[in-house]
Amino acid sequence: MMERWLYMEPGILNRVKELRNARGWTQEQLAKAVGVSRQSINSIERDRYVPSLQLALNFAKVFGCSTDQIFALEKQSLENENELANSRPAGR
Repeated sequence: MMERWLYMEPGILNRVKELRNARGWTQEQLAKAVGVSRQSINSIERDRYVPSLQLALNFAKVFGCSTDQIFALEKQSLENENELANSRPAGR
């Protein structure tokens, strides 16, 4: 049961590839700018990896916009979160 609370369903939309392409940057250039590998950028753009808060903030700094202009929760993900919140035992 504990695993259910720790599992993050894929439900985060990101505009990393869109913003990178709009600036004419390669994955390698963006990776160097935010301090990760090119493979990490590829995984994020393909929705295989959800970046940490620190990395999301680095993206915001490099792109010159807020994190919520880069990342957003999918509507279904929000509905699932509300369902989970309502089913959690009191005090958790």
